[in-house]
Amino acid sequence: MLGEIRDYQVDGNKVCFSFGEREAFVEVLREDIVNIFVPYECNEHRSKAIEVRPDEKVVFEVAEAGDAVTICTEKLIVKVYNDFYIDIYKKDGTLLCADYRGARRMRPLLSEKSLAVLKAEGHEVSAGSGTEYKVQAVKVMDANEKFYGLGDKTGFLNKRDYEFENWNTDNPQAHTEDFRALYKSIPFFITLKDTGVYGIFFDNTYHSYMNFGKECRDYYYFGAENGNLDYYFFSGEKMADVVSGYTYLTGTTPLPQFWTLGYQQSRWGYDSAAVIRDVAKKYREYEIPCDTIHLDIDYMEGYRVFTWNEKDYGKPGKLINEIKDAGFKTVCIIDPGVKVDENYDVYREGIENGYFAKTPEGDVYVNAVWPGDAVYPDFGNPKVRTWWAGKQNYLMDMGVDGVWNDMNEPASFHGELPADVVFTDEDLQSTHAAMHNVYGHNMAKATYEGIKAASGKRPFVITRACYAGSQKYTTAWTGDNQSLWSHLQMAIPQLCNLGLSGMSFVGTDIGGFGADCTPELLCRWIELAVFSPLFRNHSSNGCIYQEPWQFGKEVMDINRKFIKLRYQLLPYLYDLFFEGEKTGLPVMRPLVLHYEKDPEVWNLNDEFLVGENLLAAPVVMQGATRRMVYFPVGTWYGLFDKKEYQGGRYYMVEAPLDTCPIFAKEGTILPVYEVMQYVGERPYDVLKLVVYPGEGHYVHYQDNGTDFAYREGYYNAYEFESRDGKLTIGMRKDAYGKTYKEIETVDWHDAKWFA
Repeated sequence: MLGEIRDYQVDGNKVCFSFGEREAFVEVLREDIVNIFVPYECNEHRSKAIEVRPDEKVVFEVAEAGDAVTICTEKLIVKVYNDFYIDIYKKDGTLLCADYRGARRMRPLLSEKSLAVLKAEGHEVSAGSGTEYKVQAVKVMDANEKFYGLGDKTGFLNKRDYEFENWNTDNPQAHTEDFRALYKSIPFFITLKDTGVYGIFFDNTYHSYMNFGKECRDYYYFGAENGNLDYYFFSGEKMADVVSGYTYLTGTTPLPQFWTLGYQQSRWGYDSAAVIRDVAKKYREYEIPCDTIHLDIDYMEGYRVFTWNEKDYGKPGKLINEIKDAGFKTVCIIDPGVKVDENYDVYREGIENGYFAKTPEGDVYVNAVWPGDAVYPDFGNPKVRTWWAGKQNYLMDMGVDGVWNDMNEPASFHGELPADVVFTDEDLQSTHAAMHNVYGHNMAKATYEGIKAASGKRPFVITRACYAGSQKYTTAWTGDNQSLWSHLQMAIPQLCNLGLSGMSFVGTDIGGFGADCTPELLCRWIELAVFSPLFRNHSSNGCIYQEPWQFGKEVMDINRKFIKLRYQLLPYLYDLFFEGEKTGLPVMRPLVLHYEKDPEVWNLNDEFLVGENLLAAPVVMQGATRRMVYFPVGTWYGLFDKKEYQGGRYYMVEAPLDTCPIFAKEGTILPVYEVMQYVGERPYDVLKLVVYPGEGHYVHYQDNGTDFAYREGYYNAYEFESRDGKLTIGMRKDAYGKTYKEIETVDWHDAKWFA
């Protein structure tokens, strides 16, 4: 408790409060965004997610009203009370968010007898009644409140009644819905309630905790073991406004290179150049489109990062350039752990310059990962990031096209890094406790900057671990999933919540990383993943191979069919990324993002939108050949069955093994390319537009698909409008230097998919 308000002053956009115990602040960043800040640890935000704070003057009024100090913007009313209790209202007086004034309700204490019985059976339990965190906020929870976001947490779309932790964690066990932490820490959530919608970003990098009514149905809370109380409140008329507000602060996903949207093949276990050549050869022989092959840890010499295993993979660059001639890009894995080896230049340089994390006593900290004894680059140090960025030249000079950052939670084989291991926070000494959750973020940032400097192209970086704001530098996948139907089911809420959390360019390991995939599971997974922005099949050494041809002709044909669909829809996906860089909205979206007033979609876990125009309802149950599909308001048209469906209703839809129910909304104008075996096999000279009934408007973008010229305005923007059965084609912007030779209109009944 901070005590009574003694005084307050307005300093620019900030209202500074003096309490009996300490100072606290409310800063108005925009009419619909405010920051709540109590400097328990330091007086600075030191945010890793928000690199540029808005500094524009915002008009607001401050006045005393009864027992509160009231801050009024054009869209919000913020009331500040003694003890720094805060209630936030819409401009019309509707209450959005209120601090809970009561005490936390802790669990009953366990008796010594109960503890003994539980421990005897192997349960990890404590006698504690709960935890009051050093930094925490407790908010009133309404009876019908829903919660979304939080990145790649397991479980269902709506996080109500669950608890979670933000502590980047590499857990090799099969992920279930009761996992509290995974690889990413994105402490941002969206709350949907009867009176409105808002979002909260708790910008604290320490081990933090979020409980959405599991402890008590009267409140939810978020707290951390240390750091500041530093959170941002986002309001909006609709959920999409909240997502846009959050990405306005933390950054949007940049437009990727066009080829990165193609199909990608990976496996831990491609242990020689011969295996890679065979995989590449078969993709072309079987005419299954594929753009990228990933090299896992075996390509390195003794798992030393920035080295090449010449014994098994030949001379550096030879294999990469060989498959490049066949149209394949190469992505190489890089882990943060640097092998302890005096004869290894990366280790030697890091030691000489003091670039590795240290023990409190000043020695270089050593743990173990794939190369054995290893040390950890101190990525919070700008000099280390610059050094690591320069190391990307080794890969770029060989012709590598992208870098895949793994094991960067950071993972370790000899137990978790101790909390007091010494790291750097930019210009200050810090600890693992503070920097753990941003370790992967800083590594991705260094990798991004290195690739950008070396190539001049839009960097393709993949990461397993990240923090809020990482979307500016990297794509991500959901980590080491398993070949389980439950993990296929979980992919939809995971990817949708990542999108709501700013991470638009995301995907899962198609078919599952661990365990053995079945033919049916791979088919159903590819039918879902065709719409996930990162489109990669990846599997683990020791498990059966998962390339499409491994399961027989029927499975291969089904995989080819949907991979071809992906290549037809590439211009639509690219357009969504183009718009997303401006709006912050993701490619893959839960229906609740656009239909939040429809109760049927609040907990809809097995359907999703691709943009606003396509609805996908993949089969995620073993053995199912038909499924119930819910359609939101409007008229929807089947891409494949050519049927019409009315919104606000459920339909039973046929879905044999080779079919994924996909639907276009009325008025959709869907851009389509011809199928190629890889992006750039031939010029994209012809654009086809599949036009669905109803009035529609669509903007399509065209650029070189490679560098940052689009940010300087060098792109085309075509504008299409459908009205009264006629399509009008216009040009909003003509600055790329090339245009299509032909734009062809296709009636939806005549659309030839998988061609």
